[in-house]
Order: sequence, then structure tokens, then C-alpha cells
Amino acid sequence: MALIVQKFGGTSVANPDRINAVAERVAKYYKEGNQVVVVVSAMSGETNKLLSLAEEMMEDPDPRELDMVVSSGEQVTAGLTALALINMGLKAKSYAGHQIKILTDEAYGKARILNIDSNKIQDDLKAGFIVVVAGFQGVDSDGNITTLGRGGSDTTAVAVAAALKADECQIYTDVDGIYTTDPRVVPEARKLKSITFEEMLEMASLGSKVLQTRSVECAGKFKVRLRVLSSFEIKGDGTVITFEEDEKMENPIISGIAFNRDEAEVNVLGVPDTPGIAYQILGPIAEANIDVDMIIQNVGKDGATDFTFTVHKRDLTKTLKIINDEVKDKINAREVVGDEKIAKLSLVGVGMRSHAGVASKMFKTMADEKINISTISTSEIKISVILEEKYLDNAVRVLHKAFDLDKG
Repeated sequence: MALIVQKFGGTSVANPDRINAVAERVAKYYKEGNQVVVVVSAMSGETNKLLSLAEEMMEDPDPRELDMVVSSGEQVTAGLTALALINMGLKAKSYAGHQIKILTDEAYGKARILNIDSNKIQDDLKAGFIVVVAGFQGVDSDGNITTLGRGGSDTTAVAVAAALKADECQIYTDVDGIYTTDPRVVPEARKLKSITFEEMLEMASLGSKVLQTRSVECAGKFKVRLRVLSSFEIKGDGTVITFEEDEKMENPIISGIAFNRDEAEVNVLGVPDTPGIAYQILGPIAEANIDVDMIIQNVGKDGATDFTFTVHKRDLTKTLKIINDEVKDKINAREVVGDEKIAKLSLVGVGMRSHAGVASKMFKTMADEKINISTISTSEIKISVILEEKYLDNAVRVLHKAFDLDKG
């Protein structure tokens, strides 16, 4: 007997027919003798609908009340999934996040899980129930309902798997695994049989939409075995996300190409080249709960320098307002410029640690295509660049071919 946590996303539970199909898949694992916990997202499009309703009531909805509204989508799906299982003659119970006490901090809209009380789930499993948990939500220490941010059901599933010490956490999506890059951009993209947690964490944080970054972080921290599978294909082993030390063969130099069209660049020009300038610029940004991604400070000249960083496109207007209103005059910056017509492209692979020349090959390939790079950031297993968005698709295609990612 194995204990399996299965997570199904919005497209997997988009309507009653698909919920019944999910129930049949769950029942198959259960009838094979496994204990099964199911984590579900809201039905496809439901969260956006709930957000729109909230915005009709209030232009900038109160965060506490917004979490109360949007968390209801997952609760509906959980109840419907349990009903589908009961209708098949199986024992099933559904729970909202607060009912099993998924304890989070108080950051509405992007709460982090602090602890899960697994006793109720374990008791139900021992009694022969399939347990269905509403993803994306929890409760803070004062009893307020909180949500974990978009994609948060992935994190719920991994956290529940960690709390239960599950044998495997299966993430069911509308794709059948992790690919070398987005097949919609590169039709020759290849499905990976396995990928290391370290690589998957980079891919998720750099723009790959298959798994939420925090779910991969949680899986790595608690050594949860993860597998990505398709909700719409019965056969196939998907992609297993493993620990690097488990790999018996030498890793390829590059495992995949991630990209993100949702970045915007902020340039603070002509700032004093003095200690503490980065904090003076980014401190107010952090206080406004805006996440900063890439950061570049150019070499100073004549006592001045330029400071560049990237944020999500949705945060660009707010970021520019903060810099112009609170920072620019204070630090005597010459000018503040925002650019949302950019994209980030990243090569990812643990093989970079033992192979030189990846960066030079990447830059030569892009230069041959006359693709200009404005910003570069590197780590042990990734190289990220900022380029004009209009060149992104071509850059992904030529780099995918240059590094032989289409070959098994």
C-alpha cells in the first residue's frame, strides 16, 4: 500500500464531466490498494470570475475579503469531487483549508504555509476514506481565511504530501510532463523523463508555468517525490522530479530553456555611486510587497552609475510611481525609465557546473541572429538574459537547436 497525493488543476476539473473523469482516475489508484488524498483547484475560469465579481463591489478589493471570495472556488470543486466519488460507491470526504487547519501567515493573497495538522486526514485514511482537500487556501492564527497566490494548489499538494510523508505527490496538468521548452514555441521540444529538483526550481522561477515555484521549493525542502502527469492521457509516466544524487548518468549540459514574457525593466539613471544606494532604491519597493527579479548595477563613472532591475509587468506602474515619488529626488537620480516590451530567456542545466563555454555559445548563437541582449545574470546552473520581446520566440528556437535539445 502506498500513500499518494494527487493534485488536479483547473482545466482537469473544468466541468462535471472532467470531475467525473478525475474521480475515475482517483478510484483506480484507490482500488489498487493505495491510500489517496486529492487536492483540487477551482474549475477553470472560476477564480477570474470571482475576482471580477469582487472588483465590481470595490475597485481595489480589501485583501481579507478578497481571499474570502476567491477561496470559495476550490471549495466548490472539492465538494463536487467528493460527490463524484461517493456516487461511484466509494467513501470520500472533502475539506476546506481551515477545516484541516492548513496554518499560514497573514499575507493575504500570497500567504505561506506554516504548518498542517494532518491528524484528521490520517484518521480518515485509516477509516478507508479518500480525502479531498481544497487547494490554494489556508487559515491564519486569528482564523482568517487566506490564499496562497496563483498556482497555490501545487503548494498545498506538496505541503500535504510532506505532512503525511506520502510516497509520491502527483501533479496532474494539461501537459504530460516537463519539456525542454514550451512546445507551442518549439514544436520539436522533447519531454524529459526526469529533471532534478534544482533544475526544476530554476525552470519554475524563470518562467516555466507547469509548477508553482513555491511548490518545488517545498518539495526540495521536505524531500517529496514529485511527478508531473497529464489529466487527459491514461498512459504515460510523465516526468519525475528527482534529487541530483539519485541520477546515475551524467547530466546533459542544458536540460531546458525557460522564458517569461511578464517581466518589465526599470532603469534608474545617474544615481550616486555610493554604498547603500541599492537599499535606498529597493527598500521602498520591498515595503510595497513588490517582488524584484534581476538586479544589475553598472560600473560607476565620475561618481555616478545606472541601476537596473526587473519586476512583473503588473507591478511596473506602481514601481515607477514609488521610485518617482519617494526615491528619485532623495538620491538625486537623473531619470527613471520603464520598459515593458522585454522578455527574459534562461538556459538551465546542472551540467553547466562541469562544462565551460555555455555562455559564449549562447551569446554567439544570438549574435548570429542579430538579437541584442541588454542584461545578463548567471548562477551555477543557469544563464538568464533580457532581450526585446519581439525577438524572444526566435531566440528560443535557435538556442534549442544549438544545444541539441531536440535530440534524446
